[in-house]
Amino acid sequence: MSSEEALKIAQERDLDLVMISPVAKPPVCKVMDYGKFRFEQAKREKEARKNQHVIEVKEIRMSPSIGENDFLVKLRNGQKFLAEGNRLKVTVRFRGREMAHTDLGKQLLERFAAECGEIAKLDKGAKLEGRLMTEFLSPKAQTPPKKQPKQEKAKETN
Repeated sequence: MSSEEALKIAQERDLDLVMISPVAKPPVCKVMDYGKFRFEQAKREKEARKNQHVIEVKEIRMSPSIGENDFLVKLRNGQKFLAEGNRLKVTVRFRGREMAHTDLGKQLLERFAAECGEIAKLDKGAKLEGRLMTEFLSPKAQTPPKKQPKQEKAKETN
């Protein structure tokens, strides 16, 4: 129908004529309450923002001469960060004469990545930048457990 007829119908119903798709041939319009439409759209966007998870990059720092128990504590913290869905930056800091033994730091980072291998994948391998050797790990994509329908759940509890 023509835009004049549509505008007339919208005015009779005390609503607005909203252009949905202006590039279509012919353009698509809809008769609706525009204020209500904008309110519902803002409400949906707010709900979407509330449900999204921001991925942070957490960092763990070690030295090449770290003790076994200290390493295990750092490993446990790193696995916790990965389980929460965050990326992980593992850093080994070399001080003084430790720079002569960068291979120890590389072995430490490789061991850390191997220990986290079940829950994480290696993004960037060990790389020496100045006095810091870093590697990046990110969590593996996990499929959430399937939800059971309510009827089946009720049968199991009886």
